Amino acid sequence: MVHRIWHQFPRIQLKLIQLEPYLLKAVSLSNQPVHSKILALLKSGGKLLRPGFFYIYSEFGEPTPSNQLRAGAAAIELLHVATLIHDDVIDQSPLRRGVQTIQTQYGQKNAIYAGDYLFTCYFDQVLKSTHDTADLKRHINAMQTILNGELDQMTFNYRQDMSQSDYFHEITGKTAELFKLSFEQAAILTHASPKIVKLGEKIGLAVGQAYQIQDDILDYQGHSDQTKKPVLEDLRSGVYTLPLIMAIQTAGQQLAPLLAKRQQLTDDDIHQIQKIVIDSGGLKQAHNIAHELTQKSLALIDQLTDQKAKNDLRKLTKMLLQRNQ
Repeated sequence: MVHRIWHQFPRIQLKLIQLEPYLLKAVSLSNQPVHSKILALLKSGGKLLRPGFFYIYSEFGEPTPSNQLRAGAAAIELLHVATLIHDDVIDQSPLRRGVQTIQTQYGQKNAIYAGDYLFTCYFDQVLKSTHDTADLKRHINAMQTILNGELDQMTFNYRQDMSQSDYFHEITGKTAELFKLSFEQAAILTHASPKIVKLGEKIGLAVGQAYQIQDDILDYQGHSDQTKKPVLEDLRSGVYTLPLIMAIQTAGQQLAPLLAKRQQLTDDDIHQIQKIVIDSGGLKQAHNIAHELTQKSLALIDQLTDQKAKNDLRKLTKMLLQRNQ
């Protein structure tokens, strides 16, 4: 079932509805329990934001065969889901989109292999969308950037001296790069002008950064029944995100002894940190930075030619900043 966010974009919604069964057929794993879990994850209510942006931005190029675009959109989503499975192993997450994670139910080794298998599915769809060597190299570079971002995150775990610059380096790799790839590939596969390709890369990075910051904000103020994952999960895993980084700058003395407990943080400690982050203005500062990035995205979108897709990009970008899940 395609997420309700797409109800306001009916022509994109139709393409995503057609994409869903295609995604399920693109995965065929002989290990049936793990195969079923992957299918459950693909069907469990993800927003399909990246293929959605892909389809919207493809309208700035030339008419392109639908099967080629579908493969391009599927590749983006399969790469995304593969990284989610690996994220769950790294973060030891019990839930993903309200569904028990593969690593929780079948162990870390099976989860790692499942994520690796989806990487092969990703490249299979890439080859269905293009045979251009330069384009394949872009996918390889993007995947390397994403994986480096994930590895960099582990080096920053439990680091109270993590800077805002460190944080942006991390989220650009692990999150924004995939948004960038969505826009870039949409433009390249539809033979859009070099200007549209470059503009798409910039929009994708800014949107991806803003989206990740909003996700990190929700970790401090959201509810599990809305976000479909445990609240403050990043903090429990030693992942220090922008709200906490900003709070450390003004309330570091209060936070230091709590954060020093690392894996021994109690639920009371977690809620105390949450309160300090909110009271010290860390959450508000993160909101402001996400807003600035959203405004940057909108200014870039304004440089596009006037058409339905431009209005949709503006509308969707605004919606993402205001989301509560």
